[in-house]
Parts: sequence; C-alpha cells; structure tokens
Amino acid sequence: MTDPISDMLTRIRNAIMVQHDKVSMPSSKIKVAIVKILKEEGYIEGYRVTREKPQPTLIIRLKYLGDRKHLRPVITGLKRVSKPGRRVYTPVKTIPWVLSGMGIAVLSTPKGVITGQQARRLNVGGEIICYVW
Repeated sequence: MTDPISDMLTRIRNAIMVQHDKVSMPSSKIKVAIVKILKEEGYIEGYRVTREKPQPTLIIRLKYLGDRKHLRPVITGLKRVSKPGRRVYTPVKTIPWVLSGMGIAVLSTPKGVITGQQARRLNVGGEIICYVW
C-alpha cells in the first residue's frame, strides 16, 4: 500500500455510505493522530487501538444524527490533499478555510498533527493532510 492515510479516509467514506457503526483498519501513529482530531472536533463517536500481533488494529466508531429512519452521518465529506506523489505545504498565512469554517483542515506541523485553526493560533504552517466536513 503506497498511501495508508488515503486508504483510511476511503474506508471511513465507504463505511459511512453504507451506514456502518464502526470501521477497522491497520493502525499507525499518524492515523491515530488524525482520528484523535476527528474525535475532538465531534466528527466520530470514538476510537480504540487493539494490541494485536503483528500489527495493531484501529477501530473507529462512526457518528450519525437523527432517528433510525432519517439517519445522517456527521462526516459528509473527506478529501486527501497531500499525497505521496505530490506533497502540499502551506505557510500560516495561507492555511485554507474548509467550507468557510464549517469543516476542518488537518495539518502535519512541527507542533504535531493539528487542525488548521490550531495552526493559525500557534502561528505554524505545515503539510495539509486532508479536509473533513
């Protein structure tokens, strides 16, 4: 697999389309950092990492709104920005707003994996990993 983050976003997108309660995937530090941001921002219910051998598994509980008949996912879109073949970096002045502030940009910065809003507050730029709305 050449792009594990893109694979994670695709698994989440596919699970939401068929309204699964949870989705599992191989775990890594960057995936856990991205999922932690999604949890803090209220896009998912929760996550856990199982300590299996040889590779730990990341299990994400997806979040939906509404009653059973009119179930709507909280995550309506995911977009991978920086890819292995084309890295996208941004200085603090040009950190993008996702849907005029309704979504989040996830950045990898010297301060760690943080949202675009946190990066503006900390005055750091970095690599744009993905957009979530």
